[in-house]
Amino acid sequence: MTGRRFRIAWVQSLKYAILLDVRLVFDEVKATQAAALMIGLAGGDLSYMSLIKLLYRSDREALRRWGFPITTDHYVSMDYGPVTSTIYDRIKTGANAWAHPSFWGTCIVKSKYNVTVISDPGTSELSKAEENLLAEIFSTHGHKDQFELADETHADFPEWKNPGGSSSSIDLAEIIDALGLSEDDTRNIEAQVSSNRAAAELSL
Repeated sequence: MTGRRFRIAWVQSLKYAILLDVRLVFDEVKATQAAALMIGLAGGDLSYMSLIKLLYRSDREALRRWGFPITTDHYVSMDYGPVTSTIYDRIKTGANAWAHPSFWGTCIVKSKYNVTVISDPGTSELSKAEENLLAEIFSTHGHKDQFELADETHADFPEWKNPGGSSSSIDLAEIIDALGLSEDDTRNIEAQVSSNRAAAELSL
């Protein structure tokens, strides 16, 4: 079997063996803190599509560097590119739609197409390296408008597939393959995903 064909077969087996349908447990406090930091860097007000694209870029780069994303969200392909799915749901529905108001909804609100921080969530769950990465992503991409950010995700991120007006899940294995990570890197990600889920189960 050629190296390329072996790589494809290995990624496919990895996807089904360890990472397909294995989602990280969403940490709403940490995700809210990451979003609020990004909105603050924008001056306190940011289009929600830009926020989602910037957070996705941050998660993808964190996965490449450290084997674990910042927001711990689940990702989907939508018409305007990859989306941090749970964060998008929080933005769309707001605090009043939940039986018990979400942490997100008490800190961040949407007004038409933008999001604003109304209560500082702090940065207690973010490491300094994560804060620096969020600032780095904003410094590089924060000046772009939402449609430029969307167009770039179409061109630059092979894991995005055009859903044709709907949405489709993006598995971690697809991002790993697109990043070209090694088998050792992938095993590190697997271990961190397992640790994330185990910690969440212990907290129940």
